[in-house]
Amino acid sequence: MIINYKKTSPKAICPTYGTEFSAGADLYALLEEDVTIKAGETVLLHTGIAAELPEGYVGLVFARSGLATKKGLAPANKVGVIDADYRGEIMVPIHNHSTEDRVISHGERIAQMAIVPFLKAEYNEVDELSETVRGQGGFGSTGTK
Repeated sequence: MIINYKKTSPKAICPTYGTEFSAGADLYALLEEDVTIKAGETVLLHTGIAAELPEGYVGLVFARSGLATKKGLAPANKVGVIDADYRGEIMVPIHNHSTEDRVISHGERIAQMAIVPFLKAEYNEVDELSETVRGQGGFGSTGTK
């Protein structure tokens, strides 16, 4: 699959895959200078990349596991959604979950985006739903073994 993209700044870095089998392409911070994200704070970071995703696909922006586990930095919205009809710059709101201030530099990998197919559903209101073994059991209703 080929994804057309454009740079909104000449300093932007094209998304890249860390390994041959990586599912998500790394997104890089586009910064004029280092940014300090204080403990408990959220900062919206630019990537300088706009993309043209094919119809029937979505870009899902996830945390990078290393950044999240080592520095406590992850997208504030947990998973960002880039729709196929969005043509603006991809930006990532990064939240500092740690108790220490953290610094992000230009070109640092801040998130990863996976391109995923999806099904468009039509919602049909009914009076009753089919019965299942689980029924209406909510969180934790399947038990632990």
